[in-house]
Amino acid sequence: MFIDYITLMLINMVAGLFLLAYYVYAGLDDPYQNKWIPGFGITGAIALTTGLHMTLTWTVRGSFNIAFGETSVLFGILFIGTSISLAKGWELITLAIYGFFAGLVAIVVGVRLINLGLTKQPILSGIGFILTGLAGVCAAPTLWYFKNNRLWRIVGAVGLIAAALIWALTGYMAYWSHLDSFQQWVPAPMR
Repeated sequence: MFIDYITLMLINMVAGLFLLAYYVYAGLDDPYQNKWIPGFGITGAIALTTGLHMTLTWTVRGSFNIAFGETSVLFGILFIGTSISLAKGWELITLAIYGFFAGLVAIVVGVRLINLGLTKQPILSGIGFILTGLAGVCAAPTLWYFKNNRLWRIVGAVGLIAAALIWALTGYMAYWSHLDSFQQWVPAPMR
């Protein structure tokens, strides 16, 4: 039996995407940026830690380590960077540029998941990756050109919420099935 904490990674991403949706909708021009620091920091820490572990040790079978581990590293470092930037009062534009390229990775992964039929629900997972990736791709234009465009920000927040709902459905269904499929698992020292 292998170690599988993709469920934790998914629900952490759900929380992060909802937080980001709220930030895009109401926080970009909020004069009190400090209140956003803990949420971005916690989400980033969990995503980076689990993503690095998965990427470096290949804890699950097949290419899922690439799809979920490496994208979690990108997601996590962006959220940690956002937390630090907000704490220091730094501009977010360089993170948005990084987010553009990380977003492209998520879009490629989403398209490839659908193409290869990976995961139990490849179309749903693929759309989740694509929507999440679009958020990263749109981050720089949002900060450069559309920061004061209310409609653009509402559409962005809705897209983030749609991605979060897809990952929530996937994550909670995975928790449901993992509790059943792992109930007989015993760690190596206890065998």
